[in-house]
Amino acid sequence: MKKVLNILLICSILTAVSTPVLAKSKKEKSKEDEKIEIIKPEKEKVNKRLEWKKFKSNEKARKDSSKEAKGMYETKFPTITSQIEYADMNGEVTLSDCIKLAITHHPTIMSAISNAEIYKTRIGQAWSNYFPTFNAGVNYSRNDMLMTMSGSYARMMQQKYNMFYVPTLSANLLLFDFGKTKANADMAKRNWEASRYDAESSIETVIYNVKVAYYNMVFAKIQREVYEETVKDFELQWKQAKAYYEIGKKAKIDVTTAEYNLGNAKVNLIKAKNTQEVAAVQLANAVGIPELEGVILKDKLNNKKYEVNFPDLIKTAEESRPALLAAKKAMDAAEMNVRAAKRAFTPDLSGFAGYDHGGRQIDNDYGYQFGVQLNYTAMNLMLLKKQVDEAKASYNKAVADYEQQKQNVYLEVKSAYINLLNSHDSLDVAKLALQQAKERQYLAFRRYQVGLGDAIEFKDSENTYLNAQLDYYNNLLNYNINAAELERVIGAPIKESDIDL
Repeated sequence: MKKVLNILLICSILTAVSTPVLAKSKKEKSKEDEKIEIIKPEKEKVNKRLEWKKFKSNEKARKDSSKEAKGMYETKFPTITSQIEYADMNGEVTLSDCIKLAITHHPTIMSAISNAEIYKTRIGQAWSNYFPTFNAGVNYSRNDMLMTMSGSYARMMQQKYNMFYVPTLSANLLLFDFGKTKANADMAKRNWEASRYDAESSIETVIYNVKVAYYNMVFAKIQREVYEETVKDFELQWKQAKAYYEIGKKAKIDVTTAEYNLGNAKVNLIKAKNTQEVAAVQLANAVGIPELEGVILKDKLNNKKYEVNFPDLIKTAEESRPALLAAKKAMDAAEMNVRAAKRAFTPDLSGFAGYDHGGRQIDNDYGYQFGVQLNYTAMNLMLLKKQVDEAKASYNKAVADYEQQKQNVYLEVKSAYINLLNSHDSLDVAKLALQQAKERQYLAFRRYQVGLGDAIEFKDSENTYLNAQLDYYNNLLNYNINAAELERVIGAPIKESDIDL
């Protein structure tokens, strides 16, 4: 009995051990059987002919928009022609070149011009009410008459026939609607003119962005050159300190300090190079041509004084600012909408004519009709009254928007004018500080060369000169940007004088 129990115990142990092993092997086998298949996306068949047609259509639309944008630009800036191609630049561009390229390539301008064209088509849509409408059709019918009578009389009356109406022509023409169509057309024209001014606003915004990006890239280039000069000065000072240390005239700390200063200058130079690369990308984005990233800039920051007078600036802004003129046209359009809503109470006088040919046979008979009718279409006095009220409320809103726009223009012109004057005054101070810092840096370097100065004095003078240079050029950058901002808010260029800053 004891042997039997031992045998049973051994079998149970073997069963318990083999069960998870078998389960594990089955699980692994099931995983091997399940193959993971990556579903590849279906390749869409490209219709090359259709894609080519789309490309040609888009290219034609771009050229038409570019031509329209160039016309707007040359109206504001008649002394500058916008006929330019990027391929003819040989890698060197001026600020004027970048502006011309942006006018003909930037997507924002293309979108604004196309939007104006949309509003232009609505003028013709409004006047289309006076064009005739035509209807034409062909009708065939077979009629079998149903007879309810019986006898010889029914047989005598029974007949079958076919009817043809070939062709059926009709026309309707609106003769007069008491000014409703004219009011709608005038409103559409004002909206189109407002959209044209919106397009001009887009152009001026792009020009401003190009100027800012161009000036920032010029400043980044100057900043890199300043740091390069600083690195050279610290290298020269390090060599001088090392030479003095070798002959025992200076302590080791001067060499260590010079190495530290040189390392910081090199780090700043690396950052300046990165800043210039980022500025190049921003300029290319502002122009709308990615290939412009690697070009060389010909122009420098303008250092001529601008002759500006606030009353003249306000007057110019009221006459030329596209946003203000667009608000004025929108107000006029709202006024036309009130006129159109009121004239909806009047009837329409129209003429009509029609011609039919057919009958039991295709050439059996013909008929025609013509006449004049005076009618109201879907006359709902309550609806028309509320539409007039809505138009009046929209007009009041447009008047308020125009007044608000006038106030915004005044504020923007005033702010830009003050900023330009402040940057001009700051330039005088920065220029004087630069001259003093340069003289101090020269004296400190000469003192160190003859052994009278120390490393700390040279470092302080060098950093002061570095900051004075960057501060001066930063003020000059702000002066140019503020001038560009002033041109944007008045909607016209400002004049330079012959006075150097």
